[in-house]
This record gives sequence, C-alpha cells and structure tokens, in this order.
Amino acid sequence: MRRRQFIALLGGAAAAWALAASAQQREPLRRVAVLVGTTRDAPGAQERVTAFLEAFEQLGWVDRRNVQIVVRWGGGNEAETRKYAEELIALTPDVIVATGSGGAELMLKATRTIPVVFVVVPDPMGSGLVQSLSRPGGNATGFMMFEYSLSGKWPELLKEIAPSVTHAAVLRDPTFVSGIGQFAVIQAVAPSAGIEVSPIDLREPNQIEPAIATFAQSPNGGLIHTASGKEQPISI
Repeated sequence: MRRRQFIALLGGAAAAWALAASAQQREPLRRVAVLVGTTRDAPGAQERVTAFLEAFEQLGWVDRRNVQIVVRWGGGNEAETRKYAEELIALTPDVIVATGSGGAELMLKATRTIPVVFVVVPDPMGSGLVQSLSRPGGNATGFMMFEYSLSGKWPELLKEIAPSVTHAAVLRDPTFVSGIGQFAVIQAVAPSAGIEVSPIDLREPNQIEPAIATFAQSPNGGLIHTASGKEQPISI
C-alpha cells in the first residue's frame, strides 16, 4: 500500500471513529421513574429497590452512567404519593415503575402515554389497571400479587386458627380499590365458614383503635386486615 493511500485510509478511520463517538455522546440518557408506596424503612422496601437496581445492572443499565433512575417514596400517604406521581411525570421518563395499586392508579390517571409497569398489585384486572394480563391494553402492564379470590381463604384460615370465632372485623380502606374488592370476596364466603363479618374503615388513624376496642368487647371475635394504601400502626 502506498503512503498516500495509507494516510487516506487512516484519516477515514479516524473520521468514522470521531463520528461514532460524537453520536454516542449525543445518545440521550434514559430515565426510569420509580414510585414506591411505602416508606424507606418499611420491611423489605430497601431490599426490593436494591434488587431492582442490581437486575438493571445485569442487563447493562447502570444508574448515572447510561440511565437515570429516580425513586420517590410515598410513605403510605395519599397526598404525598400524588405529589410525587406528578413530580415524576414532569420529568418525562421513558418508563415508570409503580408499586401497589394506589401508586399505579395515580400514575395511570396522570399519563396515558408513558409506559407504566406495576408490581405488588393484588388484582390488576379487577382494579381496572389492565384489560387482561395477556393483552393489557393502554400503557400499563406488570405483575400480579394475587387475585381477589384468594381473599376468600382468609375466613377459612381464621376459623382454622381459632375454631371458636363466630364474627370478624375486616379492616379496609374505603378509598383503596384492592381493599374494597377483597372485602367483597370475604363478605361473600364468610357465612360458609360460619363467620359474620363487619367492616372497620381506615379513614383516620385515631379512629381505628377505638373501633377495634369496641369490637373486641364481644367474645369469639377475629380480625382480618385487607390491602391498604396507608401504613397504619395498630396495637391490640
């Protein structure tokens, strides 16, 4: 190869490398928004987020290198969760990960264009998040925690644990879709287990313990806790 040809070839290779490097630098940083419904110190919360980040790295996506992962903690507070949902939407992420029915519902109310992946949702079809698991429709898909029908096992388990139980209080959040659905199933199957159920609504924390204390005055009682978007400390 002549010297002139070699120089031309070398120059062309250098130009191609420069263009490739420039194109790589111009590649937009992907952004993933994560809305966690619990607090940072909730049992298992940090472990789940850590596992999520590690799985991303295994797929070649490293936070602050080729992807930006923004995590917000709703803390079980509906107002805070809604605020963070709006904040994450404003970042125009490429995809949103939402934990729990409450976070997923808020995200789907806020956007119908950004893909939403939900996790820890009891019944996404019954909650109206997707049309079906095989054909979700819209901009949402994800992983089902369990179906409402499994809630029908709870009165049976309660009866096995305490055969003398004849009535049970069901703690539910009347504003939470999953809790409403679970109570409906429990109410339908409880008579077959010989248990009469009555709801205790989780509206205000200071109302819960007095309601349970009143219920506990009758003998042979039990307690069932359904899904809720709120973190409620309960002492009995």
